[in-house]
Amino acid sequence: MPRTAHGRIFFGLLAGAALGALAHAWAPPSLLAALVRHLSQPLGQIFLRLLFMLVIPLVFAGLALGVCGLGDLRRLGRIGLKTLGCTVLLSGIAVVLGLVLVNTLRPGDGVSDVARAALTADAASRAAGLGSAQAPQSGWALLVGIVPDNPVKAAANGDMLAVMFFALMIGVGLSLTRTDAARRFEETLEGLYDVTMRLIGVVIGLAPLGVAALLFTLTAQIGWSVLLLLARYALLVIGALALHQFLVYGLAVRLLGGMSPVRFFRGIQAAMLTAFSTASSSATLPTALRVAETGLGLPRHVSRFVLTLGATANQNGTALFEGITVLFLAQFYGVPLDLGQQGLVLFICILGGIGTAGVPAGSLPVIAMILGMIGVPVEGIGLVLGVDRLLDMCRTTVNVSGDLAIATIVARGEPADA
Repeated sequence: MPRTAHGRIFFGLLAGAALGALAHAWAPPSLLAALVRHLSQPLGQIFLRLLFMLVIPLVFAGLALGVCGLGDLRRLGRIGLKTLGCTVLLSGIAVVLGLVLVNTLRPGDGVSDVARAALTADAASRAAGLGSAQAPQSGWALLVGIVPDNPVKAAANGDMLAVMFFALMIGVGLSLTRTDAARRFEETLEGLYDVTMRLIGVVIGLAPLGVAALLFTLTAQIGWSVLLLLARYALLVIGALALHQFLVYGLAVRLLGGMSPVRFFRGIQAAMLTAFSTASSSATLPTALRVAETGLGLPRHVSRFVLTLGATANQNGTALFEGITVLFLAQFYGVPLDLGQQGLVLFICILGGIGTAGVPAGSLPVIAMILGMIGVPVEGIGLVLGVDRLLDMCRTTVNVSGDLAIATIVARGEPADA
């Protein structure tokens, strides 16, 4: 058994897939159905329920604190507005890039109708039990529904757009209210966020068993072909992240930041390597601050503001990854998403980038939430969790590079430190 957490998760993926494929090939149908219904499926559901249990506190506290951090916009004025504009622009480009690629290449296609029917049998009831909301609305009904008349009721009903709107309003209120009581409430949210992240770490510790159970269920019903789809998905995510990293960021720093892309990427090498090895934007922050000042020569007051905020509120790579993952699983389960629903996914991924934790696997609860909202069986998250460590390392590198790209753009035209 591997010693590292991600090694154990990958081992769980291989073990579950191998046992499921063997059961698919050799076990009598009655025994196979019993194993899935009474063993692997319940274990997988418990793991997913533990993950879903933490969605509301994570999204509420993380999004509120992320928006509250933008309160410095009133004080820093031009720097803050430029940072916010670049964050929204690059996050939007990232998600659109991911959606275009996954719609064009369609890595989730290839499951037979019989296998898909087996996978989606009773999926609606299981997804409802895991907290999925009603089918998304469109037009004015959607806009009205985003504003909750009762945020507690919205949370209980799994209406995550309403919960996110309420969290945004709390964050705005905290940024505008400069009292001791408001600061104590902010500290309470920080405590809730820290506790939730600690519990997510505990749940991820159970991931080898959960992933093995989920992959056993999938491969027992489909066979080895599911691993080919998983490889196509992983290659697409890595390719999309590489395009965003070198093409989008390269053009952005050249056209908006006035810096040569060669100089930019040469200057941030240390931060990229640290981000790739730790898979944590927060852990990479000290290195990113150092390379911004020494490698890129950015003003200290700009780099400290942009990079500190970006460690939690600018997750371009994560937003891209979430968009691709959601659409891949929708294709895998044969759930059609129209243009409006994909626009909703784009919107939530951009918002989720503000509240997504800058730590390994911090985006998984957000993906589970989106899957539930659009009617995709959340069991599919076990399919991607087995390869998430490598993808997490790649998308964290893109996240940190995006923070440094935005700092470069914002620094253009700003006075040097005194």
